[in-house]
Amino acid sequence: MQLPLKITLRDITRSEALEGLIREKASWLELFYDQIIGCRVVVEGPVRHHRKGGPYTVRIDLGVPGEDIVVNRQAAEDPYVAVHDAFDAARRQLQDHVRRRRGVVKVHEEIPHGRVSKLFLDEGYGFLETPDGREVYFHRNSVLGADFDRLSIGTEVRFAEEEGEKGLQASTVTVVGKHHP
Repeated sequence: MQLPLKITLRDITRSEALEGLIREKASWLELFYDQIIGCRVVVEGPVRHHRKGGPYTVRIDLGVPGEDIVVNRQAAEDPYVAVHDAFDAARRQLQDHVRRRRGVVKVHEEIPHGRVSKLFLDEGYGFLETPDGREVYFHRNSVLGADFDRLSIGTEVRFAEEEGEKGLQASTVTVVGKHHP
């Protein structure tokens, strides 16, 4: 770290063990990412009007190239748990920062969609046609809610694909919109 670690304890009795934990967690973050410019940690005790304690607030401000990472967490009645939780959140945000710096961005797959192309209401199954022309089997139990009996040829749906006994099949089939005939 280019700047020394700053630890502030408010409305809490000074504790070498707690400060040691904070130093250990900050060092771990620095081992994970060696370009941290500075780290400031504030641990606040419970609000004074609580009779039995209350949640501790932990705020971590990390200076890193190109941005500041801020974590503000509360945990139930234990400052050590609050510190652990806050540093876990800081690590996740730091991982996201590193991915952005490297140009690695999470890509969320689009949920497949299709239209009902064949329907066998009495037998409890049907087939979906995908935009690329594939036909995907689905069963009555795969359709969310009570929508199976309201399906008709051409109904637009979104679905997940999974491996079934006889190949790929649709699961968690959801009707797009609620415009049933």
